[in-house]
Amino acid sequence: MKTLFTLSALSLALLLTACGGEGDSTQAIGPDPKLPEAQRGLLPSMKIAEPEQWGDRTPKVPEGYKITAIATDLKIPRQTLVLPNGDILVAEGRGGSAPKLKPKDVIAGYIKAKGNTQVKGGNRLTLLRDADGDGTYEVKEVFAEGLNAPYGLAYVNGKLYVANQDAVVRFDYVDGQTKASGAPVKVTDLPAEINHHWTKALAASPDGRFLYVGIGSNSNVTERGMEVELERARVWQIDASTGAHRPYATGLRNPTALAIQPGTGQLWAVVNERDELGPDLVPDYLTSVKEGAFYGWPYSYWGQNVDPRAQPQNPAMVAAAIKPDYGLGSHVAALGVTFSSPVMGQQFADGVFVGEHGSWNRDNPVGYKVVFVPFANGKPSGEAVDFATGFRGEDGKTRGRPVGVTLDPKGALIIADDLANTVWRVTRM
Repeated sequence: MKTLFTLSALSLALLLTACGGEGDSTQAIGPDPKLPEAQRGLLPSMKIAEPEQWGDRTPKVPEGYKITAIATDLKIPRQTLVLPNGDILVAEGRGGSAPKLKPKDVIAGYIKAKGNTQVKGGNRLTLLRDADGDGTYEVKEVFAEGLNAPYGLAYVNGKLYVANQDAVVRFDYVDGQTKASGAPVKVTDLPAEINHHWTKALAASPDGRFLYVGIGSNSNVTERGMEVELERARVWQIDASTGAHRPYATGLRNPTALAIQPGTGQLWAVVNERDELGPDLVPDYLTSVKEGAFYGWPYSYWGQNVDPRAQPQNPAMVAAAIKPDYGLGSHVAALGVTFSSPVMGQQFADGVFVGEHGSWNRDNPVGYKVVFVPFANGKPSGEAVDFATGFRGEDGKTRGRPVGVTLDPKGALIIADDLANTVWRVTRM
């Protein structure tokens, strides 16, 4: 009966998918994206990502660059962190425990699961080391295990911080360690009820005084009720020494990655927006995170475009909502962000790299790549440029799905791929 139900649900999803058209997803990219009319239906468009092995293929990068797999056979790598001595930490795991609310959740869950790795999450940190600097990471050690779906990582002042799905914890760290010297110390609990969006993004202020944690909503648009959204859809600011926290910015549906802008200390985020308003709404985005600002969820999107599904309506909050800085395209599922520097070459010297995990709710898939958003005068300026592509091939097969992206100051971009369970390294030739 379970198999019959699954196949019937999938057939229904595919039938309903065929009923709607797809627009031009490029409309939703840039500082002032064109927003189409919302589309409402029984189910959103859905498209299974058909996994395939890389074999002798690799992702494609621009001319003058090369990409190498520096670690394979990991257990769902999500985010990475380059330590002061050049070692790389990889957070591995899978979280979430949200119950299915309606047929859409059951069908969508099946479709999304088919496009994900079947490997069990490691709930650990793995350390990679290139001891002789030749680009081969010959050391792969488990640095810490027994964690709870670790995701966000940050290092400052001899402390290594990890955002599990239920708490921020810290380890003491000394350059050269390959294993944690003891059990982690809890900094503060994080909202963990239901955990529809379980990933907890993390960044630290340059002086190490504050931590910033991105906490996603517990629903698409409040269908579970507002009571389960307490302290969610926001960025927390946490005192690293005491664990005291406060809301830093709100109305961010699912802030999946955070980064501090070099030289300014400004916090930036990539955010996954809401679903079920059509294949070209709502654009996921890159934005500076302004202290005290409200970014719209659940009452409005991209500023003051009202979402009538949010109940009760709140015109005062809609009026307070501000626009993000830069649209990345609808449903690209941005999960990684890092600032670049001149070590990556002139074309990619000033801006951010964004890891796009890829859509499940468009018949014409988008994302499945790493893009570069150029900056000028401290802000996004110009069109996003594809940097690492081929994760979803022209044959329709999906060989990888980018998550975290991290700049190695020595001149490399580190990309976590949670479908192939691989960490990639991109360097100039």
